[in-house]
Amino acid sequence: MKNLPDHYSISLTRADMQVEAIHKYLSCDSYWAQGIPMDVVRRSIEGSLCAGVFYKDSQVGFARYITDAATFAYLADVYVLADHGGQGLARAMITALEQHDSLQDIRSWLLVTADAQGLYRTMGWQVHPQPERVMQRLFPDIYK
Repeated sequence: MKNLPDHYSISLTRADMQVEAIHKYLSCDSYWAQGIPMDVVRRSIEGSLCAGVFYKDSQVGFARYITDAATFAYLADVYVLADHGGQGLARAMITALEQHDSLQDIRSWLLVTADAQGLYRTMGWQVHPQPERVMQRLFPDIYK
């Protein structure tokens, strides 16, 4: 991937994802998946188009699209460890994913974020124009 700082790389190869590192962040540090079990993380990776950002040999970021590779894609679990933030790594991961062949004909894209609206706006995302049409079923304590 071009324009990454020295010693950083991005992989879209599922086998490169360091499941233990991803699980540690999601289960301990994320606000959205506290306590998520390792097997759930593993299954989520297996069912998604994933990107990881690596510093030397350590995974320091992750993002995934849940998609049917035809009409819909949901961006989830985006993070970059704080020590590696502010270098455009999240943007680079998302861009790499969005350039993947299987996402070129997607009509409907969705994400939910509590704190990164500014980043996503710069990437062409916008607040849903009809929020009254968007619904969800959420079980926030499922991993407790």
